[in-house]
Amino acid sequence: MNGIPSVISVAVVEDDRTVREALSALLASAEDLSFRGAFGSAEEAIKALPDIQPDVVLMDIQLPGITGIECVRKLKEVLPDTDFIMLTVLEDEESVFRSLSAGATGYLQKHSSPDEILYALREVRDGGSVISPGIARLVVRSFQPKSEPGLSDRESEVLTHLCEGENYRSIADVLFISANTVKAHIKNIYAKLQVNTRAEAVKLATRDRLV
Repeated sequence: MNGIPSVISVAVVEDDRTVREALSALLASAEDLSFRGAFGSAEEAIKALPDIQPDVVLMDIQLPGITGIECVRKLKEVLPDTDFIMLTVLEDEESVFRSLSAGATGYLQKHSSPDEILYALREVRDGGSVISPGIARLVVRSFQPKSEPGLSDRESEVLTHLCEGENYRSIADVLFISANTVKAHIKNIYAKLQVNTRAEAVKLATRDRLV
């Protein structure tokens, strides 16, 4: 060991020109980084990065054409030793887990400070993984047991029929109740599930296995 810190080669994939140029300037100014280039689309990155072989890539998710997540998945096949950090405005569970499953080793919000971005680049090359605090809380919440919505037996029956695509009249006929009673049950279901539409109720019921 000679005590000289290794230089980290970095590239950027970002379609927003202003953000791309700001990141490029930041990376080019850091003494322990070697900036290898910035690309405006996944297609450009997929073509160029295998030859550049950067240590770390800052990857936007919402790219025109091929998404950033799919770009990571494709590049990981040819660049298994490259670390990918998603830099995005998205804060939803699906985007986080799809990114990580594609091979990303970090997930940062675009409003992260320059110091946070530089720290993340160094951290992943040291074998760590970085996630913005807001994203980390989202991930933690996703693993926490979800509280039961407290649906009555009748409301659960109505929700089951909703998930099967039946309309108010059909549900009323099957359960031998009036259509107005069905509407009242559905209103209570929406309130307890904290949703506003049938589609949201069905999605939540399916995800949380309420039916």
